[in-house]
Amino acid sequence: MNRPSASLPADYFESMFRGTEDPWDLESSAYERGKYAHTVQALRGRAYRQAFEVGCAKGVLTAGLAPHCGALLAIDVSATALKAARARCAPLDQVSFANMVFPQQAPSRAFDLVVLSEVVYYWDDRDIGRAATWIASQVDTGGDILLVHWTGETDYPQGGDEAVEKLHGFLAGRIEVVTAERTAQYRLDLWRRLP
Repeated sequence: MNRPSASLPADYFESMFRGTEDPWDLESSAYERGKYAHTVQALRGRAYRQAFEVGCAKGVLTAGLAPHCGALLAIDVSATALKAARARCAPLDQVSFANMVFPQQAPSRAFDLVVLSEVVYYWDDRDIGRAATWIASQVDTGGDILLVHWTGETDYPQGGDEAVEKLHGFLAGRIEVVTAERTAQYRLDLWRRLP
């Protein structure tokens, strides 16, 4: 398969959200509902002080994560997606949103939960390295990094397994693997930041 060599640009995602009401069936598919439930369940009821979700899209997973977070910053590259996410999560006072292109743009405060759901495979190796550098400096000791990725064929810069393994490699010695689960269609990985 001929994959792009660079991270996918922000306008790719903006055009997806402008082009259809529900790109990738994030709001409507049983697969996505089950995956979101599994994602939240993987937190095992832990409460987080400051959480950060990269690529929140229209906020479906955001709404599920919010009850576990004292504060949750959710970002996306698409202004169209963020408008819908803000509307969905309006009753959730602990949730805030920002239009950011991560990892080129990233918050400078510390977090004890970072959620990377279906995003790392959109990045090239350089951006995976940037994300790892940010995680190493901004995730509190004992904080969690939760990743969920489709493992089928992609036309993105990385496949799901490849993306997660590369990020893990960049973070070697700085994280421990808490959970590594696979389903027929996706993998779920929970890592914890070491001192």
